[in-house]
Amino acid sequence: MRRRQLLHTLPAGWLGGHLPGSQAAASSSGGLSFPRDFGAHHGHSLEWWYLTGLLAGKAEERPAFGFQLTIFRLKGPAPAEHPSALAAKQLLIGHIALSDLRSGKTWHAQRSARAGLGLAEASEADCAVHLRDWQLRRQDLSPGRSRYLARFGQADGQADKQSKQGFELTLTAQSTQALLLQGEQGLSRKGPQPAQFSHYYSQVQLQTQAQLRLGKQRLVLHGRSWLDHEWSDSFLGADGADRAVGWDWCGINLLDGAALTLFRLRRADGSVLWSGGSWRRPDGSTLNLPNGGLQMQALRQWDSPQGGARYPVEWQLSTPVGQWRLKAISEAQEIDARLSTGMRYWEGPAELLPLQGGPALGYGYLEMTGYAGGMNLP
Repeated sequence: MRRRQLLHTLPAGWLGGHLPGSQAAASSSGGLSFPRDFGAHHGHSLEWWYLTGLLAGKAEERPAFGFQLTIFRLKGPAPAEHPSALAAKQLLIGHIALSDLRSGKTWHAQRSARAGLGLAEASEADCAVHLRDWQLRRQDLSPGRSRYLARFGQADGQADKQSKQGFELTLTAQSTQALLLQGEQGLSRKGPQPAQFSHYYSQVQLQTQAQLRLGKQRLVLHGRSWLDHEWSDSFLGADGADRAVGWDWCGINLLDGAALTLFRLRRADGSVLWSGGSWRRPDGSTLNLPNGGLQMQALRQWDSPQGGARYPVEWQLSTPVGQWRLKAISEAQEIDARLSTGMRYWEGPAELLPLQGGPALGYGYLEMTGYAGGMNLP
């Protein structure tokens, strides 16, 4: 998870080491409160807002584009009471990507800045984050309903050395369902140790309207998006057998209104440290998947010509609520984020298919880390 990727690039002290039991208990007490918890949590070491979606033109039946916007907030090395406006009290890192599913081409970019001086901010009052001209903010529509506005892109000449073609995407994503509190009312277990958890909620089935400038083209698009907001101090465990070195995650909006979240954390030997997720039924009721309730069997792999990693791009999924195939729509989706997070990973649009074949049941994003070399997770 690009957002989860920050975990292996930070010095151990930045994540507070491994939380003692008293700190973990204090962090996990109490439920989430909105609209406050839409905003940033500057007292926590690591946080991210993660927006993905699939878009199509008016006459298109299948998605034509996939996108992702991720903004990470990290507690910086400078103390909160430092008097200088230039002190690195909070750091922001951004990743964006646009995938043209018709051609298989992907654009991606990364940037970082210390918070302040109007260049980069993450409000504590509500979802309002920006990193220069990349931005994500939330508006209240009515009790329990939200509209997200996002804008991001890459200037012509920066994205593609051959065509010099950049892009800019502006979108609105409106909630159609209640918030999905992942795990135990928003507390998502990530391992057997008390400190291995995050605060985590999702906005699924976001109805999305977008305007895309791609080179000289201007396109009006529509589709469905998915927003994750997650924050933590440390959840990946101590050194040894209970230490994760990579993970696989997906978030799928089904065509019937359901939503599927799945994740698993892998040890160095490939065994599963922890797994989980949720099944949001079309009627809005939710079932949390227990640890050990997810099995993922790789059916096909793609070899990266750049990093040399081998990524599973088609999976058989087995859960307590059903079995499916999960298939990457475009295989060449490796992201080189070494300038900001020091590693390569795979992330891109995927479709959920019946196990025995048939048309797609839904679309979303698949994320895989730890395949392009080892990780040093704090």
